[in-house]
Amino acid sequence: MNDTIDTLFLAGIQRGDVPGGVAQVTTGDGVTYEGAFGRRVIDQPAEMSLDTTFWIASMTKAITSAAAVQLVERGKLALDGPAKDVLPELGDVQVLEGIDADGQPRSRPPTRDITLRHLLTHTAGFSYEMWNADIPRYKEAVGLPATNTGSKDMLRTPLLFDPGARWEYGINIDWAGLMVEAMSGQKLGDYFRDNFFEPLDMANTSFKITPHMRERLAKVHHRLEDGSLLPNLEMELPQEPEFEPGGHGLYSTAGDYARFMRMVLNGGRADDGTQVLSPESVGLLSKNAMGDTRVTPMTSVSAQMSNDAEFFPGLDKRWSLGFMTNEEDAPTGRSAGSLAWAGIANCYHWIDPKKGVAGVLLTQILPFADERALKLFYDFETAVYGD
Repeated sequence: MNDTIDTLFLAGIQRGDVPGGVAQVTTGDGVTYEGAFGRRVIDQPAEMSLDTTFWIASMTKAITSAAAVQLVERGKLALDGPAKDVLPELGDVQVLEGIDADGQPRSRPPTRDITLRHLLTHTAGFSYEMWNADIPRYKEAVGLPATNTGSKDMLRTPLLFDPGARWEYGINIDWAGLMVEAMSGQKLGDYFRDNFFEPLDMANTSFKITPHMRERLAKVHHRLEDGSLLPNLEMELPQEPEFEPGGHGLYSTAGDYARFMRMVLNGGRADDGTQVLSPESVGLLSKNAMGDTRVTPMTSVSAQMSNDAEFFPGLDKRWSLGFMTNEEDAPTGRSAGSLAWAGIANCYHWIDPKKGVAGVLLTQILPFADERALKLFYDFETAVYGD
């Protein structure tokens, strides 16, 4: 398997599929493959290494979700109670009905309260500006900042539908992170450090880029129309934000994220045997948690940030309290009931509890769902199962 994957990635670098990347495969017993290829910045000499730092963006969501479920386990949060009992501002959120010709939004109160379950399953009604045109129009109308500005005001967007009505990918997990802060009395990064990063030995994962992490930092690249890659040396999340965004804010390494995935494979246990989450909580993170509601394709309204995106088109996909779940076997070899998601800069991972294997590929390219980077991920996953 290792030689096959090495060859696969080296060919991808030569074709210009990605500027560079780091991949790791793990079972419950430990790492079975790891490799680093290409460069951290395409036109600079620093090569990728196993400890290269990446902005993992929405792969942050699974960790925030695990923290919320941990507080449910400890009796501090309720899955199905009104979230406004923890964050009163969620009781003021309205459903957007439209935007008038003069640019003024029209809204109404929702028919039911938002719950933590709605937030964790992306069924609360929130969205993102790159996948729904009404959000940037609303933000412009009322003067709200963009998602990655570090401003808490970026969360003040309306719902697009009543909570529980359907699935729509959005800022839900940022709100869940604020619930973790409210009930733990800690900043989100501090809670992560005490309850996940230290017991799992994830020493290279943080909202704030430490000097040691910065020495190994890969930069985001943009795919141009001619297929080439242009590095953006200035693109970086604010390092002193108003709040630590549980939906997109972490920087990490492939090795650290594999430790988190291995904890899930092992029923909540760290490598040293520490029980980080109960098996019951891991079950909540690992099974469909939104009934008959399905994950639907994400249609881009911002070509710079994302292509249209859907993993395994045509497969039945749901959402657990932490991950997308494929309810049927995937063509790569991924088992039905597996867990997965991604980060907007073309970071990808999956966890297959049935076959006891998980994999992660980190790279730094926009827009999301880049055809060449995503194919490389699928080929990597297929090679893992083909051994």
